Amino acid sequence: MITATDRGIRVRDILRSSTSPYYALFFLSGFPALIYQIVWQRTLFTFYGVNIESVTVIVTAFMLGLGFGSLAGGRLSKLERLPLLPVFGAIEIGIGLFGVFSLSLFHRVALVSAGASAPKTGLITMSMLLVPTLLMGATLPLLVTYLVRVTQNVGESVGAIYAANTFGSATACIIAASVTMRLLGESGSVRMAAALNIIVGCSVLLIHRSTRRHAALGSSDRAQLSALGTPVDKSKAIHALSFRIALILSAVAGFISLAYEIVWYRLYSFVSGGTAPCFALLLGFYLGGIACGSLIVRDLCREKLRDDSDRVRGILGSLVIWAGVAGFLIGPVLAEAVRYVPFNMTFPFVFVSAALLGAAFPLLSHAAISPTDQTGNRLSQRYVANIIGSASGSYIVGFVLMDHWPVQSISLFLLALAAVSAVLLLPLSTGRTRRFTAFGLAAAMLVGLVSPRLFANFYEKLLYKREFSPSLAFRHLVETRSGVVGVSRDGTVYGGGVYDGRFNTDLVHDTNGIFRAFAIVGVHPKPSEVLMIGLSSGSWAQVIANCAGVEQLTIVEINPGYLRLIERYPAVAGILRNPKVQIEIDDGRRWLVRNPHKKFDLIVMNTTYHWRAHISNLLSMEFLALARRHLNGGGMLYYNTTSSGEALLTGATVFPYSLRVWNFLAVSDSPIHVDKQRWEEQLSSYKVEGKVVFDLSDAEQRRRLNEVLSLVDTLDGPGPAEDMSMELGDSLRQHWKGRRLITDDNMGSEWSAIR
Repeated sequence: MITATDRGIRVRDILRSSTSPYYALFFLSGFPALIYQIVWQRTLFTFYGVNIESVTVIVTAFMLGLGFGSLAGGRLSKLERLPLLPVFGAIEIGIGLFGVFSLSLFHRVALVSAGASAPKTGLITMSMLLVPTLLMGATLPLLVTYLVRVTQNVGESVGAIYAANTFGSATACIIAASVTMRLLGESGSVRMAAALNIIVGCSVLLIHRSTRRHAALGSSDRAQLSALGTPVDKSKAIHALSFRIALILSAVAGFISLAYEIVWYRLYSFVSGGTAPCFALLLGFYLGGIACGSLIVRDLCREKLRDDSDRVRGILGSLVIWAGVAGFLIGPVLAEAVRYVPFNMTFPFVFVSAALLGAAFPLLSHAAISPTDQTGNRLSQRYVANIIGSASGSYIVGFVLMDHWPVQSISLFLLALAAVSAVLLLPLSTGRTRRFTAFGLAAAMLVGLVSPRLFANFYEKLLYKREFSPSLAFRHLVETRSGVVGVSRDGTVYGGGVYDGRFNTDLVHDTNGIFRAFAIVGVHPKPSEVLMIGLSSGSWAQVIANCAGVEQLTIVEINPGYLRLIERYPAVAGILRNPKVQIEIDDGRRWLVRNPHKKFDLIVMNTTYHWRAHISNLLSMEFLALARRHLNGGGMLYYNTTSSGEALLTGATVFPYSLRVWNFLAVSDSPIHVDKQRWEEQLSSYKVEGKVVFDLSDAEQRRRLNEVLSLVDTLDGPGPAEDMSMELGDSLRQHWKGRRLITDDNMGSEWSAIR
């Protein structure tokens, strides 16, 4: 005879076994979600700029969409007769269908809105991302509600689902960094993601159809589970924390988590020189850690913490403070580690810190949400609180604090925030967990006190790595929300962790390839209106502003930190006072879109390395077409290809006339003539702020003048791009035949192997 208890056990076992496929499918669902985020953000950055304003607006819009979607999913989950799994499947199919058409939609909208202000950009971005992010955000409360009906345990259900989905997202980051973005580009990656969504959605519908008799608990089954002692009503929940306190803690945890991620991204971007794969790998380890933390909490909630409210509160306090300590130490550990091992060997430290942060979300859910039919709705409210905290962390740290505080101060602020949260939870904990929290607070105080030593020569260690010594300390260092710029004792500028020029306008003692700026007068007869994208040390701007015939020099620079450095160096400080010079702080591509009627005789870009993140925005065929529309008749674009064969071939293909000057490329719709005699006449009389470039009474300087002019003689024969030579377009096209042309979609060599 089958007893009621036996029947209840059998019901629970059948339902638990029937949920296994959904964990796998939710894992797969996390994969396209991160592919979309990476590609969509990248696409929108191309249109709206990669300055900090656009980045903050786009990221915040994405996150808020997820939050609103979670609220919608929570409300849906309250409908008792709603078939949760079919709705989940339909949502996945809907996300996939949007993904198929997403990039074409973004392109069409950008054609009429790319020059919008930051507030308008936020509204436009939110409207474009509203449908897919609403759908994505709705899936978590729906699936958690279904699982809670089966397991009758909120912590276990949230931990399992959150872990499965986040592991999928982490996997997507790793694969995107190593394979998909490099081989498939933006459009191919999105098509793959859309296919996965549709596969997941159809699989859910098929599985549900074959097992629909087990999709939800009937009233008799609930009675059997209750007979087994499983809590099914609100009165039997553990109530370790009030729901309001849990909401506040969720927001604080989200704030700390995203703020630390922004800090870590700055550090890893600097140490890697700003490579795109580095960000994806960092995000992958970060999400993998969060997933692992969720998984550990799932197991704890299933067994040890199922009904122990005291231990739940105690563990929450310990998690918060030790996550704060671990997050604070990532920077100093990275700075020391790169002196001995490659920086990517430090990603496990990010994993551990993120695991501590990731454990908080399911544990807070377990502490404050009862396993009732309101679970999904309550969870969605907690998720929104977490999203609001995360968005606030992104804005306050990335947009505000980084413009005023160095990384050390921001890290101390986040550590203090974690400590305050742990102190408030300390009276609610008991026994071993209370002692563990107290130890964490002591550790936080200790690392805070020694933080000046931990962050001493911090960026120098990240830059020089194995070659670091105290004698290599920067002379000047500027940290802004737009990036980090350091100047070595010999005047070398390092922007974002890579070489970015020197403070030098001396062509006789050329230490920074400044001859390429002086070459302009040899290839362009009379550049009157000049646009310069990128300022850096100001050396190029100083040379061009003093060029005979230049009437107006407009400079677009994304990082205002360079202006603080330029005013310290007399050789270039004059450009800040030159009436011919107008400086705009903006993304170069976005500025061109915002000023469609501005035309120039010459556009100059001393572009950074071709493998850095987002640089294809200034090297792609689409950008070259945009620049062409801003050239006057006979106008020329003159830019640094950093010896990239793809960049050289792209420029020589888009424009009918081209000329390589060492690693620079001059392109135009009109023939380019190198006039050696004109160049010699111009250089012989060239003055920079009243000082002659060449003193022709000095034999050594005459020799240097002839050496520079001899570049013209190299036009007689082609040479490899890295040679100090000149080369015409026909030779370039033949030399680099077969190389891929850079487009916004394929992103050039940005996703090549991590450096």
